[in-house]
Amino acid sequence: MRRKKMSTQPPVDQSSDQPSAAPEAGRESALERNLREPYALPGRERPSARSITLGISFMATVLLLSGLAILPSPYAVRSPGPTRDTLGEEDGTPLIEITGAPTYESTGELRLTTVGVSGGPGFPVNLAQVVQGWVDPTRVVAPVETVFPKSVSREELDAQSSAEMTSSQEMATYAALTELGYDVPVTLSAVETAEDSGASGVVEPGDVIASLDGEPLASSEDLLERLTTIDPGTDVTLGVVRDGTPTDLTVTTGAVEGQDGSRLGVVVQSSFDFPVDVSIQIENIGGPSAGTMFALGIIDRLTPEDEANGQVIAGTGTMDLAGQVGPIGGIRQKLDGAVRDGATWFLAPAANCDEVVGHVPEGLQVAKVATLAEARAAMVAIGAGEGSTLDTCTAG
Repeated sequence: MRRKKMSTQPPVDQSSDQPSAAPEAGRESALERNLREPYALPGRERPSARSITLGISFMATVLLLSGLAILPSPYAVRSPGPTRDTLGEEDGTPLIEITGAPTYESTGELRLTTVGVSGGPGFPVNLAQVVQGWVDPTRVVAPVETVFPKSVSREELDAQSSAEMTSSQEMATYAALTELGYDVPVTLSAVETAEDSGASGVVEPGDVIASLDGEPLASSEDLLERLTTIDPGTDVTLGVVRDGTPTDLTVTTGAVEGQDGSRLGVVVQSSFDFPVDVSIQIENIGGPSAGTMFALGIIDRLTPEDEANGQVIAGTGTMDLAGQVGPIGGIRQKLDGAVRDGATWFLAPAANCDEVVGHVPEGLQVAKVATLAEARAAMVAIGAGEGSTLDTCTAG
């Protein structure tokens, strides 16, 4: 189809082939009036100065808000993160694989819970995300410096989180196996010493720490526990094995700021000789707070009883070598993530109960646990339909 061309020239008065007469002297032409009053349109009044000012202010505000919506903000946003079934699989591979001992299937789920955190080094949030966090009851907005350490890069945070996850898996394995009666030898090795400590120049990297004042040490927690009863400035005898030779070292303990007891000033690394090979496969999740659910998953897999027995049980909490369940952050977001993914029960660290009261989502019941033994007993009670007997996080 041919398109008709539109002329860009002014229309011609077709009533005459002659040009129109020039304007009379002293009378202003329409063109001159439009040039003098560029805002005047036919049939409209010229905008007032106030209207023009308001329009400019509105446009400036829109541009400012548009800029703020995409610029990084000084906040971090916590939200419910993904959950993982420690009795299930990750990309077709069992999350917990065990060799060297019989394993048993379970009909239930034991879900570790996580918190998603936006903001901070490498992942800043904008104004729109902050506003969404303010209006969403499952999210929490906080100043970024209260969530992330200052002057720490994203790479450093990721490395720390990964190291904490690895450590939590080892501690969970140790705690689970000892809960089941296995003997797990532990080796404590000195990594480095603090320059201002009594151990500097006395303890050497690679020394295997075997005893304190003649008493054998079972774990790093055992060493720390004993130091809490020793006054700073006390000379202690540290039994070590150096290059295969037992040696007694005299170390003067130092003070621990804000705490009772004393410190050696030695960074200690624990290594374990597990009688059962436990491998935990999990990606894109870091930190130490999954320890309790890892330990329960190992126990369930190594025992013939179907402890979870068809129930979906979620939970959280760090786990140490003594089997103590430690407090964690973001428990309210973890509660929301648990009920979102089908859990009807949640195992919460006793130390977090005050944060739980008044914030339990509908359809979820919360049992408080302080030790792995308590968490195991709670798992069994829930699987047996006896959850009503459990100690829960309630007011008072």
